[in-house]
Amino acid sequence: MHGLNKRKGVVLAATAALCGLGACSDGRLKEPEDWNKTERGAVVGGAGGAGLGALVGSQSGNTGAGAVVGGAAGAAAGGLLGHELDKDDD
Repeated sequence: MHGLNKRKGVVLAATAALCGLGACSDGRLKEPEDWNKTERGAVVGGAGGAGLGALVGSQSGNTGAGAVVGGAAGAAAGGLLGHELDKDDD
């Protein structure tokens, strides 16, 4: 039963991360070169956070969960930083 609860936690964290990333979008499909700094920051932060989270998580046997949590945290941090840079450009 422990493995099932762990799997549910990873799915829940992944769902929360995807919902958070969806909030960064304005609903239009754009090419990467057309992204604003908020969108670029979220993508770069998410990728970096997922990689770092996977490394940290592998030390405790939770590589997938570490990647999900790290990706979500990195995307949030990168998006916030990018948003501040976008505000400075206005």
